Amino acid sequence: MHTKRPAQPLITIVGATGTGKSDLAVEIATRFNGEIINGDAMQLYDGLPIITNKMPVSDRKSVPHHLLGRIGLNEPTWTVGNFVKKAVLEIEGIRSRGKIPILVGGTHYYTQALLFDGVLVSDDEDETRGDEQESVDLSILDEPTDVILAKLREVDPVMADRWHPNDRRKIQRSLEIFLRSGKSASKTYEDQALNGQPDLRYETLIFWIHASKDALFPRLNTRVQKMIQSGLQEEVQILEDLRQKMEATGLTVDLTRGIWVSIGYKEFREYQKFLDEAELPESELLKMKAHAVERTQAATRQYSNRQIRWIRIKLLGALARANAIRNIFLLDGSDLGKWSDNVLNPAIDIVTKLLREERLPDPATLSEIAAEYLVPKRNDVSVDRNLWERRTCSLCVVTAVTAADWEKHTKSHGHRKAVSANTKRERNTQLTNTPGTVG
Repeated sequence: MHTKRPAQPLITIVGATGTGKSDLAVEIATRFNGEIINGDAMQLYDGLPIITNKMPVSDRKSVPHHLLGRIGLNEPTWTVGNFVKKAVLEIEGIRSRGKIPILVGGTHYYTQALLFDGVLVSDDEDETRGDEQESVDLSILDEPTDVILAKLREVDPVMADRWHPNDRRKIQRSLEIFLRSGKSASKTYEDQALNGQPDLRYETLIFWIHASKDALFPRLNTRVQKMIQSGLQEEVQILEDLRQKMEATGLTVDLTRGIWVSIGYKEFREYQKFLDEAELPESELLKMKAHAVERTQAATRQYSNRQIRWIRIKLLGALARANAIRNIFLLDGSDLGKWSDNVLNPAIDIVTKLLREERLPDPATLSEIAAEYLVPKRNDVSVDRNLWERRTCSLCVVTAVTAADWEKHTKSHGHRKAVSANTKRERNTQLTNTPGTVG
């Protein structure tokens, strides 16, 4: 048995919201002398612990947490490159103290950019700039989406055509790749396809806490109710007051990004407005509140679905291309009554083996669900240009950027209704223009 401890690995915990990622991170940190790095975009914001779902200080067991509350509410979310740069510095600092860095958070595109040593972060760090400065001018990334898209079309028309015109984050990231590296994102992806997936940046151990929808969704619905009891509406009002103050000074608030897209704010905003400005019967206010609760719960469930899709398609695909699929272990967190048996104890055992340099188990052997899920669900469209197929429906004014998106649109109720209406209009026009036809 080897007892020599290797250099501190990076332990990463991913999974859908509400699966207990933060809890596992704290448990691992307390047992293995670790410190935690936040990988959640909303938790970068200062304050608003309920809307941003920060772990209460009392639950952190004195474990140091980094990259929490680093930006003001009126600031844009960090770019991927900025996050990676800051996280790398935190990892180096943690390691210099002889501790193990543990990355945890639900913004999985942050996580993946940090895990793989790609092209998003420049090698030359300008130490003469302030802590929050960038070494390249990225100010255009804060411009409206149409401005960013126009610039992307100028420098990388292939990627500009790849994304939907409203998909701000993907447009922004493609332009960021060019600004940081001087090479277009389309060329970068082409080179990766030819030369293989970039290597993992660190010796990395990944835990994916998974829970079935039948188990997770009721848990998420209950969590929203607890958020309301804990003061969610008060935080919504804080944001509303800030928005009004900013607009009063002539600033334009983009409600489609930054803290303004946090789950809870946009769903409760209308209800909060009527509470303050309108005199409505109590029964009507109760209906509005119930609707806001339902919308918040639905948004939370949808977010969890997006997180799982990212892991199954993008993260697993990247790990497979890097021959590192054995670095990720799925832990079944569906049954909270068996949390210790199914999540905590297996994770502790795996970390122990890693630090002792013992052979790790095959991830697919931990459970039936691990064997099923630890296979990329399908090819990652973002790196497989053969799957790109941009088409626009003139009837619905809808743009699809893959064959799958186009098929989904053409089968939708709205599209079928538009086709039926157009067919009827064309038939009536034909009848009207036919000689001898009585209108």
